[in-house]
Amino acid sequence: MRGIAGAPTLAFIHGGYWQSNDKEPLSYVGEALLPAGFNLVLVEYTLAPAARLDAIVTEVRAAVAWTIDHAKELGGDPARVFVAGNSAGGHLTAMAMQDPRVAGGLAISGLYDLEPIRLSYLNDKLRLDPAEAARNSPILNLPSRSAPLIVTVGLDELPELIRQSDEFAAVWQKRGLPGRYVPLAGHDHFSIVEELARPDGRLLAPLRALAGA
Repeated sequence: MRGIAGAPTLAFIHGGYWQSNDKEPLSYVGEALLPAGFNLVLVEYTLAPAARLDAIVTEVRAAVAWTIDHAKELGGDPARVFVAGNSAGGHLTAMAMQDPRVAGGLAISGLYDLEPIRLSYLNDKLRLDPAEAARNSPILNLPSRSAPLIVTVGLDELPELIRQSDEFAAVWQKRGLPGRYVPLAGHDHFSIVEELARPDGRLLAPLRALAGA
């Protein structure tokens, strides 16, 4: 199905610590995005342990690049392709911002320093070594230039997620890259995504502002 002609497009990346879930359960974000005038692309990727994180990042970047390359023929505006994702998708959103053609990003409840992940049980399937963790940590690999990135996290989430979001947003802005930090009270790791799926959502509003800028 063709999208809305000339519309902005959001490529949304699901979470699951890079090793579970898929794109279909996140289709509900379209409930507000489509009426707001966005085209929506749900990004899938090979999960660990079938893929290493290097390969997952490469897949997601390729999916975003494909979306930009084909936006016009699908009815959208290739100059207004945005990236968003939650949890592992927040991390992958930050990694996708390396593409200078991305018009903006919304990283939701992401992890931006993977060394703590490497030292936890989550690494049983990821199999990160120190070098792979470092090269896939957004906080250690900031782009030289970038479109605006909104970093958000629910204040009822795990302290580590709040700490990493706060620190990543601060480092991003200190480097002189455009963006802002939007912590949201009253949300946990799952409920925060609803702010993108509601017409009056506190994440839909800044995304719409980016698309209209």
